[in-house]
Amino acid sequence: MTAMALRRNLNGSEEDFPNSIIELMNYLGPPNPETQVRATPGEGLKVPIWLLGSSTFSAKLAAMLGLPFAFASHFAPAYLDTAIEIYSERFQPSETLKKPYAMAAVNVVAADTDKEANHLFTSLQLIVLRMIREDHTPLQPPVNDIDTFWSKQEKYAVDQMLRYSFVGGPTTVKKNAESFLGKTHVDEIMAVSHIYDHAARLRSYEILSSL
Repeated sequence: MTAMALRRNLNGSEEDFPNSIIELMNYLGPPNPETQVRATPGEGLKVPIWLLGSSTFSAKLAAMLGLPFAFASHFAPAYLDTAIEIYSERFQPSETLKKPYAMAAVNVVAADTDKEANHLFTSLQLIVLRMIREDHTPLQPPVNDIDTFWSKQEKYAVDQMLRYSFVGGPTTVKKNAESFLGKTHVDEIMAVSHIYDHAARLRSYEILSSL
């Protein structure tokens, strides 16, 4: 399928993204001496290409091209179910992939106790709150009382954006992860951990990898 045909099938979108993906696939595909532009190094490596999206557009494109698909549900949870459903239903087998393979990005803040994890999580809550306020201050240390920083409306907005966040000790995180996998049926989870303290962030990954 050509990039132009892809654009027509994707609800008439004028985005050049489909063409860019096909171009990249060609650069990393088998050597073609007749092409005017060749990737060196890169040509013939067949590096796996994933599509990461936060809407249904990339889900449709990944399905058409038969590529693995990852959804950015760590900050855009609203369309996760719809995107995964579209991807699974419209998937067309390719040389790259014979059946759908989906990944979901989620926030993970794991610590030795629920209390400690919830404290560390306030750094991410604050950065999302500042995004809502159009304040792009970098990640800051956690705070003791997050409720003093936001209004009820802002808290609701932050909670919605961070809906898919696994925060807690090992037992809590494992329970939430298993529930998420059972609900979404994704094949893989990508953990995103906005934790201010480097040692605490490493500990979070350590706990997650042991579950």
